[in-house]
Amino acid sequence: MPTESGSGPLFVVGIWRSGTSLLYTLLNQHPQIALMYEGDLPLLRPLFRKGDGKLHWLERWEFWNSAPSRHHIDCSKIPDNITDLRTAALAVWKQYAGLAIMGDKSPTYYDSLPTLAEEFPDARFIVIWRDLADICRSMINARKSASFFAKRGTLHRAVIGYHKLKVGCEALQKQGIPLHQIQYEEMVQSPAEVMAGVCRFLQIPYDSRMSSLEGADRSAIYQESHHQHVKGNEILNGRKRKEVLPPRLKRKIDSYVRYWKEQYGGTWPLYPKSCESDSHQPSHVQRAWDEVVFRFFRLVDQFTVLVYSHAPLALLQGYRNLKNRGYRQPEAAPKAAALRESSTVETLR
Repeated sequence: MPTESGSGPLFVVGIWRSGTSLLYTLLNQHPQIALMYEGDLPLLRPLFRKGDGKLHWLERWEFWNSAPSRHHIDCSKIPDNITDLRTAALAVWKQYAGLAIMGDKSPTYYDSLPTLAEEFPDARFIVIWRDLADICRSMINARKSASFFAKRGTLHRAVIGYHKLKVGCEALQKQGIPLHQIQYEEMVQSPAEVMAGVCRFLQIPYDSRMSSLEGADRSAIYQESHHQHVKGNEILNGRKRKEVLPPRLKRKIDSYVRYWKEQYGGTWPLYPKSCESDSHQPSHVQRAWDEVVFRFFRLVDQFTVLVYSHAPLALLQGYRNLKNRGYRQPEAAPKAAALRESSTVETLR
């Protein structure tokens, strides 16, 4: 059963390049919110299956995505006897957030909402949507600075995962789990209105800083060029750019959007407002095959997590050096949890 309202973690989820980083930054402008940026610890469940002590999972987690150092987590203050995922995640989130709303923003949870809700029964969720075609366009453009988006099957994961996220939202709603959904297109057009709605959902007063990037702490966000807009001081609306979607992918997206709009009576997806007039719904065979391919890629993802959880670190480091020679480490977050806590206490007075 859920504990006291608002005491559990907050998860911010969306498909890659759907505006999750912008939403995270605006949320953390509020002194009563302190989310981690793509900590992804719940993704690393295999780390806790052996019941190992904290040195094992903290070291592996740091190697995975530098989350502890990016957020200035004092690992010496993490209890030694933690051997399960829930306790570990709560310990880290609480240390980072102090008295503020804790949790994590990450696109990697897009097909794991029910699992997260089971692991953290007092959790709340915010899901952000964006036009799927624009998501894929942004992913293609991001290949220049992030090898992840050039990885085989990433676009397929996004297209099929888009509906997986919808199914996850429906599962949360059926269970009565707190869920708030917003639209990227509306957030960039009317940030104050959208963020005020988020505050009503979280039952905290709206803070006008949430509608601006001025003075925001973005130090935990990776230093890559596809994050340049969120690291600026202006919330930019979508701009018309040269079409980068391959014709075959565009047809596939259009066909699925038409199919979903019919399945949901025109209520989802909200964008685009209308479908291409010549688009056709995907056949049963195509949908079945796309599901098989999606599951294959997700098995690959799960295998990767297993390898990173148990393979010798020296071997993994050699592989990473070979694969990502041009990778640049993110800046360390300057905000200590004590600063977060003190500012939150001042706000709550």
